[in-house]
Amino acid sequence: MCSYSTDVYFKQHQSVKQIEACVATTDSETGRFRQRRRTRAAIVDAAAELLRNGRTTPGVTEIAEAADVSRRTVYQYFPTVDQLLLDATLGLLSQNEVDIAIDRADAGGDVSERVQAMTRALADLSAQTLPLGRSLIRLTVDSPGENIEQPKRGYRGVAWIERAIAPLRSELDEAAFERLVSALAMVVGWEALIVLQDLRGLPTDEQTRVSIWAARALIQAALDDQASQLTSTPATAKPATRAGDADRDSQTDERDPGTDRG
Repeated sequence: MCSYSTDVYFKQHQSVKQIEACVATTDSETGRFRQRRRTRAAIVDAAAELLRNGRTTPGVTEIAEAADVSRRTVYQYFPTVDQLLLDATLGLLSQNEVDIAIDRADAGGDVSERVQAMTRALADLSAQTLPLGRSLIRLTVDSPGENIEQPKRGYRGVAWIERAIAPLRSELDEAAFERLVSALAMVVGWEALIVLQDLRGLPTDEQTRVSIWAARALIQAALDDQASQLTSTPATAKPATRAGDADRDSQTDERDPGTDRG
């Protein structure tokens, strides 16, 4: 019996350790990703602030000093100054308007309304942002980059999406939430509008309607998947009875109850 209990304990303990190791790895990777995104944001924000203050062509050294990073770090994220300045200019054109749109959206936590408000705000700015966006795509696609796993652009759009769907954090697990962010990044933003314009030839109003429709479908799919996982989780099975225990129980049941009497 002691040997059996010990075996069960060690198997369970090993499983717990494996789960903890997996969670620790995921947290570590997520932490590094968020740190890289914060660094990238700091560089872009520093460049945007210099542009806002009248510096039409700030150099790498000036931007690095304003962001409190090294020149090498700037080049790790932005192989060319043109790419950095385009990204910063896009931020200047859209940051306030999109932030305000999300803030003014449904205060009760209706995620679809929040995403719709964000999408409409981005579409309203498309006449200004799409030409710059096309140039930014060309620069980032042509640039090899030092780390293919590091996003080359779009941190601002990802941050907007995370903010718009933040009320779902209590309804989705971490993996499902991140998957939804990735899915929405394909259908919301100026990149999505370029696709709908170039591949489908849609006018601006229809581009917006399609983006909103696709975003709503993805949000509902994420909620349905989460609900399905919760309802299909199997109950914990009872441990199997060992053969020796079963034999003893059988022998006990077959004994004449009278034999136990004194």
